[in-house]
Amino acid sequence: MKLWQKGIPVQEEIERFTVGKDRELDLELAPFDILGSLAHTRMLASVGLLEQDDLAAVQAELKQLYLEVAAGKFTIEDGVEDVHSQVEMLLTQRIGDAGKKIHSGRSRNDQVLLDLKLYMRHRLREVVEATETLFHTLQSLSEEHREKLLPGYTHFQVAMPSSFGLWFGAYAESLVDDLLLVQAAYRISNKNPLGSAAGYGSSFPLNRQMTTDLLGFDSLNYNVVYAQMGRGKTERSVSMALASVAATLGRMAMDLCLYMSQNFSFVTLPDELTTGSSIMPHKKNPDVFEIMRGRCNKLQALPNEIALITGNLPSGYHREMQLLKESLLPAFTELLSCLEMANYMLPKLIVKSDIMKNDLYKYAFSVETVNNEVLQGVPFRDAYKNIAAAIAEGTFEAPSEVNHSHEGSIGNLCTAQIKKQMEQVIQKFDFAKVDQAIAQLLA
Repeated sequence: MKLWQKGIPVQEEIERFTVGKDRELDLELAPFDILGSLAHTRMLASVGLLEQDDLAAVQAELKQLYLEVAAGKFTIEDGVEDVHSQVEMLLTQRIGDAGKKIHSGRSRNDQVLLDLKLYMRHRLREVVEATETLFHTLQSLSEEHREKLLPGYTHFQVAMPSSFGLWFGAYAESLVDDLLLVQAAYRISNKNPLGSAAGYGSSFPLNRQMTTDLLGFDSLNYNVVYAQMGRGKTERSVSMALASVAATLGRMAMDLCLYMSQNFSFVTLPDELTTGSSIMPHKKNPDVFEIMRGRCNKLQALPNEIALITGNLPSGYHREMQLLKESLLPAFTELLSCLEMANYMLPKLIVKSDIMKNDLYKYAFSVETVNNEVLQGVPFRDAYKNIAAAIAEGTFEAPSEVNHSHEGSIGNLCTAQIKKQMEQVIQKFDFAKVDQAIAQLLA
């Protein structure tokens, strides 16, 4: 079944090439397509385009289909082009002519736009929740290991003392900024394109504000041409948000691969969380963090991939926009798997103590010693020369402790302040509004 077909069969080769992976990917869009039709048909009835008896039949059957999707009983049959066609076909089979009326006032263009926006809004929420969980894990580990020092590096050379409190806390705070980008992507996704039809509006007296309210959107994509231009732009914005979270995870995974190596030996993992070598019996490989690093690097390439697919397109709909689903939909699952695995692995890290007592890191305390002389009244440049001479002569003695007290330093991690920042970011998503709207739509 094809909503656009006029009795002339399409050659099988054309069908196979143009449909591609749509049937497989559209299964993920099924619940959102049904939610969109629930809202759209209520609006059609409100403007006199659907009689009340037909509305009642359509609404009841759409809610039944929604339950079937949730139970894993919904499929897109062979010969059916996409999820929109499957839903309309099933409605028509089950309730008759009323099922044929649900497409009035919309095109597959704005229908798939709506499905994708609802889908992205939903999946971005999953990313937010998984990121928030990891944030709390990192903050907890930061506090637990706040007294354990490790060397900080610049130019990959030992530089100054750092701490596991700082290290874990740095990645926690990075996630706060990442969620600001996710929030921007969520706002772009949370605008209603329904009613833009093929990108040029409709002669029907549609009530677009009504569907906006029913679906819990923040607002409309008002201009119908821009609504269609949002296809690709929304995906690119979302991909940049996913890439930002992935960049934080990938960098953390890289640190952990280094810190687990014998050259560093700052942390280790229980044997059952590592893999070995087929010929080297001593090996404990951090494969989880290596795969995480690779997946996150792949995710960081996603915005460029989407930009290249859409970058030279004029306004209006173009079929290659379909390919964006193949790039973006699996990316959510990929990132969520990395977030969940990070949250699983990090509490099991074995963090070593007394790392900085190794003579390898003695000179990391040189700045501390310079500062101690300055505090005793020695001009900074003279103190710098004094300690440089002691290092050159081999007489430098490292202090036994560090005293950093300003905001965000070893002795003042500002964990509570960073937590408050995260709470403020989370609150601005206002997920409760969406939950309430969807619950009422399905009631």
